[in-house]
Amino acid sequence: MHPGRLALAQLGQSLDGRIATESGHSHYINGPESLMHLHRLRALVDAVVVGAGTACEDDPLLTVRHVSGRQPVRVILDPRGRAPATLRLLREAQAPCLHLVGEQAAIATPEANHVTRLRLPLGPDGFAPAAVLEALAARGLERVLIEGGGITVSRFLEAGVLDRLHLLVAPLLIGSGRPGLAMSPIATLEQARRPAARTFRCGDDTLFDLDLTEADLSRP
Repeated sequence: MHPGRLALAQLGQSLDGRIATESGHSHYINGPESLMHLHRLRALVDAVVVGAGTACEDDPLLTVRHVSGRQPVRVILDPRGRAPATLRLLREAQAPCLHLVGEQAAIATPEANHVTRLRLPLGPDGFAPAAVLEALAARGLERVLIEGGGITVSRFLEAGVLDRLHLLVAPLLIGSGRPGLAMSPIATLEQARRPAARTFRCGDDTLFDLDLTEADLSRP
């Protein structure tokens, strides 16, 4: 348990660090126990966040279905306003949805009753992760799960706003495809991030629980 505000990210990946094949197929890299763990995380937070790319490609519901618990607010990061109204997040009202769009994004579709649209300023790379967390906290959403995709998780990690990262690693070699984390290049291993880590069995998968608040996380 973590008191107060919490920013936690989760990625499921293969042994070689892939979260999907080159075609985008990812169901399911991890086993059923890992899926249950993800749903437990959803049930413990106030909001679960995905980028527009993941929302459009996977069309997830982001609800709690495999465990008991309350439904989090589902958040779409959509700087350019490209998420279509046909997405299940925007159509199906199992839980509230917060649609974050850029200040200048043109949105033609009206909001459904369960959807709130909020405009945020854009930086050169989209929304600033810290600004997203502040906007959510201002709405009482202080415990946040960044669920995907890899680019979104990587941006929050590089911005230094995450408290924890859960990596669920499956005993699977894909050999090509989409990487989980894509971060700025480093020249030497002395510059690598070395957070405190715990490991747990999760069915056939291994859960790496990384504490990103440790002092040795920062690069020289």
